[in-house]
Amino acid sequence: MSTPIISTKLYIPPPRPNAVFRPRLFERLNEGLSRRLTLISASAGYGKTTLVSEWLVGCERPFAWLSLDEGDNDPIRFLSYLIAALQKIAANIGESVFGMLHSPHGPPIESILTTLINQLTAIPDHFILVLDDYHVIDAKPVEKALSLIIEHMPPQMHMVIISREDPHLPLARLRVRDQLTELRVADLRFTHSEAAGFLNQMMGLNLLTEDIALLEARTEGWIAGLQLAAISMKGLKDTTSFIKSFTGSHHFVLDYLIEEVLQQQPESVQTFLLCTSILDRMCGPLCDAVLSRAEGEQTDAGVFSKSSLHQGAFSTGQETLLALEHANLFIVPLDNERRWYRYHHLFADLLRQRLQLSAQSPKGDAGSSAAELHVRASRWYEENGLEIEAFQHAAAANDIERAARLIEGNGMPLHFRGAVAPVRNWLESLPSAILDERPSLWVIYASVLLFGSQMAGVEQKLKAAEAALQGAEPNEKTDDLMGHIAAIRATLAVTQHEAETILVQSRRALEYLHPGNLPVRTATIWTLGYAYHLQGDRVSATKAYTEAISISEAIGHFIITIMATIGLGNMQEADNRLDMAAKSYRRVLQLAGDLPLLVVCEAHLGLARIGYEWNDMDAAGQHGQKSVQLAIQLEDTDRLVACELILARLKLAQGDLGGAAAIVSKAAQFVRQHHFVHRVSEIAAVQALVLLRQGHLAAAAKLVQKHEIPLVQARVHLAKGDTAAVLDVLVPLLRQMEAKGWEDERLRIMVLLSVALQEHGEKDKAIQLLRDALALAESGGFIRIFIDEGIPMAGLLSDAAARGIMKDYIVKLKAVFEAKGQRGDDYVPAVQPLIEPLSQRELIVLQLIAQGLSNHEISDRLFIALDTVKGHNRRIFGKLQVQRRTEAVARARELGLL
Repeated sequence: MSTPIISTKLYIPPPRPNAVFRPRLFERLNEGLSRRLTLISASAGYGKTTLVSEWLVGCERPFAWLSLDEGDNDPIRFLSYLIAALQKIAANIGESVFGMLHSPHGPPIESILTTLINQLTAIPDHFILVLDDYHVIDAKPVEKALSLIIEHMPPQMHMVIISREDPHLPLARLRVRDQLTELRVADLRFTHSEAAGFLNQMMGLNLLTEDIALLEARTEGWIAGLQLAAISMKGLKDTTSFIKSFTGSHHFVLDYLIEEVLQQQPESVQTFLLCTSILDRMCGPLCDAVLSRAEGEQTDAGVFSKSSLHQGAFSTGQETLLALEHANLFIVPLDNERRWYRYHHLFADLLRQRLQLSAQSPKGDAGSSAAELHVRASRWYEENGLEIEAFQHAAAANDIERAARLIEGNGMPLHFRGAVAPVRNWLESLPSAILDERPSLWVIYASVLLFGSQMAGVEQKLKAAEAALQGAEPNEKTDDLMGHIAAIRATLAVTQHEAETILVQSRRALEYLHPGNLPVRTATIWTLGYAYHLQGDRVSATKAYTEAISISEAIGHFIITIMATIGLGNMQEADNRLDMAAKSYRRVLQLAGDLPLLVVCEAHLGLARIGYEWNDMDAAGQHGQKSVQLAIQLEDTDRLVACELILARLKLAQGDLGGAAAIVSKAAQFVRQHHFVHRVSEIAAVQALVLLRQGHLAAAAKLVQKHEIPLVQARVHLAKGDTAAVLDVLVPLLRQMEAKGWEDERLRIMVLLSVALQEHGEKDKAIQLLRDALALAESGGFIRIFIDEGIPMAGLLSDAAARGIMKDYIVKLKAVFEAKGQRGDDYVPAVQPLIEPLSQRELIVLQLIAQGLSNHEISDRLFIALDTVKGHNRRIFGKLQVQRRTEAVARARELGLL
């Protein structure tokens, strides 16, 4: 069975039998609970960890403990362990976070922290979070993350940081706000009474008062120095002479004591200590593997006692570890079961120095080189399923072959599992010659950079891989590498929406990738689907997305499942299957949980569009706002544009023309700043709609001339009253969409064309086309697509209902019109006793004049330009042979037109 290791970082070191009770410091710690942060900062050997662990035993508050190491400079790994520790306070903290943290398109750290802080706020009880060994952290992203947590953590939370040096956190600000308690060297030094209690009661030395005072003065209360001195004095008869000769600075004292301690141990114990010093954490089986000790093999490691180390025999590394702990030989248990341990950090550092020196000596005292020991540790970790730790030891051993193999992770590369920083750091440390000898490392290097959104260096690494592969004999491995290179290039092209490049590279990838390389093949199927999507080949895109979902679910490729599901939702939406699309988008949100993942922005955007079409404006607004909140945090992406435009459409529907114009202006500026040329037409389309609603017909007409936006161009013609021009635009466009099978565009054109035909005087054709549009729209539950056409559509629907066309659906639509005060049946004209009859639009304008609406109000109500309203007025006055509005209303009533 493998021995779990992840849990050891989360356990508080158990109470030590020789710990000194320190009430003066416990009182300081208790007082500090009213503040945000307690910092315990001092060099090694001042009992910082022991102090806090002893204090927590008597503290009534629940606590979480996290022991940090250098690997935690990776922000993903740091947050993973932080959340695991906090789950000991509340089991549901960050339930959905772990898988998302390791996804290749993970969200910004700030978003993850916002979610985490919100969950911490919901914990009802006061609690403590302890971060031990914080001095190993030097990564700015981790420091920034922790600063954010401290700044915004809830009042019931208290944080304790244990460090050898002051952390790069806003300490000055916390001091000014009286939110910081500090314990430093002056506080942690043993007083005379504490030193006496430790040396005589805990260590059993029975020293004279003057000897204790001298030793305390020589060590300056340094706990590690006192402990080392106490161990050295075990069994000595003349302790007074030893203490008198005990002088020097801490470094010299430590060197001297290490010599004294190690020289008193049997050779096998020294070997055990030196060989296992390469391990950050150790358990019995791991120690056996590092020492190359066969199962059941005995060594003369000795029988440990408090007074001395006598010769004896231990059969396992576990027995040796227990004996070392019993002898207080600078070993710290990491769990209550006494399975995992670590050496005191200072002790471990010195052991490693001696291991290096012994390997350089002619005798080779350690018996094995450090590299060989690391290889043994790597093998044990690999055999026990801990491939990240196995890789780290292989890298430490400079075993290129082993490290390179372990990086690949049996089909799921290590950087997909949270080991981005160690893998990248190792690859950066290798000379180009080494990478050239192993082209797969260049490919992994590129993948790691892509995973970390460092796009600039990806192509350079891919070209280096290709150069290294030149002249290599083709085989399955080289072909797979060529396929992986193409897959990475396809993903790069996705970020730029370059359909042709995506297609070429995706097809090349699928041609060369090994059939068993499912993670990369599945990602490539998704990129292929995206290329089809960009090209408008919706059938092929749907097929690719569906296949990617099926495979990714089977192999657990979480991020591809999400991305392909969003793509499938887009295709369902394009086919007017809004119910199915909404189901797909909601599934994405369910998979992501409460974590704001990058692609969740797309799911919220899709639900905003669907909510708008269903006339659920509240839901549309909520999802639209969420999409913007996520998209605005992303760098080098155009997704913010689409998210902003849905909000602009909502503003238009609500009559907030100023708000809509402001949003569009902001989006246009964003497009210009980032040179997103492919989004210019979308911006122009919404800008033109806003201009039409504002009555700026000339400006709208000028704008549509610059861009290929035929639907908006048709609306401009309609606003001008030029229905023939509208038909010239929409009729051929409808044929094109029918040929392509683009159901969403087809429906939009049919709805607008039916209004245009009515205005053109071809009511029968208008109603026939409207019937077809209603048949297409009903299953999808479309509402706004009709409502947005305003009163002309209301009248047309009334005519269709009078002919018995889809009455139930029309009743639903008319209910929305009535709620807006736009009853279409009010505008069904009687037989007109006029030489030149009024058109349907002129009748509508006449009705609004009779209601007392101004020209501006009529313009807003009908979504037409002010000049167009005035033109209708002139024609109405001419046909009725009147000069003024009041005369027109009176004459219309006489003729039965009102």
